[in-house]
Amino acid sequence: MRPSKRDLSEMRAVSIETGVTKHAEGSCMIRIGDTHVLCTASLEERVPPFLKNSGLGWVTAEYGMLPRATTTRMQREAKRGQSGRTQEIQRLIGRALRAGVDRVALGERQISIDCDVIQADGGTRCASITGGWVALRLAVNRLMKAGDIVSDPLVDPVAAVSCGIYAGQPILDLDYPEDSEAGVDGNFVMTGSGRLVEVQMSAEGATFSADEMSELLALAQKGCADLVAVQKAAVA
Repeated sequence: MRPSKRDLSEMRAVSIETGVTKHAEGSCMIRIGDTHVLCTASLEERVPPFLKNSGLGWVTAEYGMLPRATTTRMQREAKRGQSGRTQEIQRLIGRALRAGVDRVALGERQISIDCDVIQADGGTRCASITGGWVALRLAVNRLMKAGDIVSDPLVDPVAAVSCGIYAGQPILDLDYPEDSEAGVDGNFVMTGSGRLVEVQMSAEGATFSADEMSELLALAQKGCADLVAVQKAAVA
């Protein structure tokens, strides 16, 4: 039995509210259970120096957690310095979102996705990717409406979900109590067409078999399909 009483293949409640900030070209608040992340997209008519005159656009991401996103207060990273965990997560978000972008169609401009965790209860990087795509979609919609780009550079939605083995059972969408005690923990990033972008899997005190990996992949496919449906509804 899961602590949340959910079925093994049951997601937490998911909602995405768009247009939550005044100034960003795209924004949303994604809530997956008690994990809440504010995602904003900012357009800039420039690219990093390594892409200048390449004809290619760029999508990048930054990630952070508010001091009381967790059960005890964390010191702000602006004061103590950015952790390796934060750097790894924001690189993952950027890689994941770029997988769904035609960078030629985007043109030489950059879209920066900021993911700020308001409340954390497991799966913050997955929620950031899923909500980040919605913010990106809204920013691109603005470019297309203004006529700044002629073809849609977003070729496929991108979503992410966690899966793991808890109490010997493969489960979908781990919350914090499950994540903290899981024998195996993984994050799956997938496109709307079901193709894999990235898989992060690790044994946390218990190894896992190829068959168990296949079970987790099947759960991730279901979870990401559910998330893509919510994404599409949010930007419709």
